[in-house]
Amino acid sequence: MILSNVEMQRAMEEGRLVISPTPEPLRPMEGRKCPYDTHSVNLMLGDEISIPEPGPYIFDLLETGSLSMFLSRNSRKLTIPPEGFALKPSQFVLGLTLETISLPVNHAWNKENNTCLAARVEGRSSVARCGILVHFTAPTIHPGFEGTITLEIINLGPAKFMLRRGMPIAQLIVEEVKGIPFERSDRTFVGQTAPEGRTGG
Repeated sequence: MILSNVEMQRAMEEGRLVISPTPEPLRPMEGRKCPYDTHSVNLMLGDEISIPEPGPYIFDLLETGSLSMFLSRNSRKLTIPPEGFALKPSQFVLGLTLETISLPVNHAWNKENNTCLAARVEGRSSVARCGILVHFTAPTIHPGFEGTITLEIINLGPAKFMLRRGMPIAQLIVEEVKGIPFERSDRTFVGQTAPEGRTGG
């Protein structure tokens, strides 16, 4: 079951869904655009992007080692300047949501009702119509996740696209999960604070 905007906000009030900072305003109001659609909420682009550099390396996910650290070693980090970052056609970068998302499993309400929440990150129509893919092939935010969301962004359009800090870049859709799942101890990107998935300051 997908949560409506009303149910999403109720889950936020109860602490079963945490979005920080809280997207506002919570209702449409004159002079301010409401980030909530009928069953989604807009997420904004954070201030840091990671630009993978071309090189002789090969991605091999069956090799042991940290993918996050591998990406970090072979990427250039950039803080988006006030004037924005012009994403060129065919250029690929990793970005972050401005918001931190938390989907706690061990919440009292979840245990009482034998359910918890998961989410999906999807693109926005206005961004997609410019030829921009924002979060492709891996939209699932699992129960128990906490952290910023890495955005895999590529420009498939015919012209440059301006990425700006704080722009509405994606949308979060929240779903109810039947039953309380067991949690894995080897979850790769929980707690991530960098586009490559690394943790820490």
